Amino acid sequence: MSSAPATDEGPHFVASIVIPAHDEERVIGRTLGALLDGCGRFDVVVVCNGCTDRTADLARSMGPAVRVLEIAEASKSAAVRAGNAATDVFPRVHLDADVEVSGADVVRLVEALDDEGVLATAPRRLVPREGCHPLVRWYLDVWEQLPQVADGLFARGVIALSHPGQDRVDALPRVMSDDLAISDAFAAHERRVVDTATVIVRPPRTVGDLLRRRVRVATGNAQATADGVRRAGSATGLSTLGQIVRDRPALAPRVIVFLAVTVVARARARRLVRSGDFTTWHRDESSRS
Repeated sequence: MSSAPATDEGPHFVASIVIPAHDEERVIGRTLGALLDGCGRFDVVVVCNGCTDRTADLARSMGPAVRVLEIAEASKSAAVRAGNAATDVFPRVHLDADVEVSGADVVRLVEALDDEGVLATAPRRLVPREGCHPLVRWYLDVWEQLPQVADGLFARGVIALSHPGQDRVDALPRVMSDDLAISDAFAAHERRVVDTATVIVRPPRTVGDLLRRRVRVATGNAQATADGVRRAGSATGLSTLGQIVRDRPALAPRVIVFLAVTVVARARARRLVRSGDFTTWHRDESSRS
């Protein structure tokens, strides 16, 4: 079911925002509240996919600024396709249901797309550490130093695309690590991290949830590499970690933790890759509490 779509007589939209949501009742209100605070100039489409909780009801409760679609299949890619089909407004913003970005910051992302040659933008990432296990904090301290993490559009939960940018993304194969594939679809001069816009991305709080998330990422990365949509520079090598230690020797113990988590996650991911399982979503729940 869906609420009424936007009409030609409706307001002029700055952008459309597609939000795939699977059992996100704990966070969808927070996400939509931040997005809509003081700004109602977006065509917001929440696509509840395979939900068994109150996600759809809570999204509808945000008022007429939010359209809600419901599909039976629990699939992020299917939800994104449904959301894209439900709006013809550009630029198009893809927003994860568990992050927080203000409407004003989305406007900043959209405005950056007006610059010549820029087809995709994302905000600066804020990763709060409160409540996280010390080993999770150590992992994140290294992860945020990786050049591809600093420069890429992935792992931010928000990507804004121009019409030509969306057309390029539509031509990509469907992969688990969709944000990585989107980021790597654009050359450095075609994408931009907009430092004046911020998004809050809550990390896993437990080591177990960190591993689950990293298994998902490693599995998706392997698929993206096999499908030819991952740039070589997006991979983390020992030389990169070595440079981090040389630049910041105090991070050496943290690098050991980072390596340990990475080795375990890749080992578990290899089993999934061998079985061809690119659909099991190893979701962490602690970041949603």
